Order: sequence, then C-alpha cells, then structure tokens
Amino acid sequence: MSATGKPTGPNPKRLLKRAEFLAVRRGEKRRGRLFLVEVLDRGDREAPRVGYTVTKKVGNAVVRNRVRRRLREAVRVHAADDMVPGNDYVIVGRDDALSAPFGQLKAELSRRIRGTR
Repeated sequence: MSATGKPTGPNPKRLLKRAEFLAVRRGEKRRGRLFLVEVLDRGDREAPRVGYTVTKKVGNAVVRNRVRRRLREAVRVHAADDMVPGNDYVIVGRDDALSAPFGQLKAELSRRIRGTR
C-alpha cells in the first residue's frame, strides 16, 4: 500500500456474466457473519476476478447497493492484495455488512479471502 492509502497492486478484474457467477458456486465456500465468499481456482495465472451479489433478503435496492458499495471499497483499499492470481471470487453480502464498522469489514474480508479463520 502506498503512502496515500491506495493499494499498489493491480485491481482484480470483474465477473460480469451470470455463467461466470454460477461457475464459482462449484468452488469452495467460506462463510462469515458479514458475507459469504465463494472461491474457484480457474487453473491459470491471470489476474483474479471478483463479483458481488446481494440478495433481496437483505433489503430494497438502496440498501443492497449500499452493501455492495461497502464491499467493493473494502476490496479496493484492503483485500485486493490478498487475492490469488488465477482465482475467481464471489462475495455475497449480508445485511450485517451495512452496520459493521468498516475496519471490521476490511479485516473480515481479508481473512476470508486468504482462507484463514
């Protein structure tokens, strides 16, 4: 991380197609209180890819977008460096991700992406 607080590594690419999201569901699931992280090893050495999902159970569109924005920012400033090249990640947000302190969200996300408890 640079002195400005921005990550120095490359940002992960994004998962955009439904088929890509569904493929990641076959991989490993790492459950947490704030979110679920699904990880799939693609078997190549290309840049990691990440996608975000928040179900309607969490709330209306405004609430879901706020959860998604918090998760995206936590990945951008903190957890992108923990992502392994050749892996796809889908982060499924839960409603607790909205009320949790941002520091806790970043730490939890980094732990789940690394695969540690």
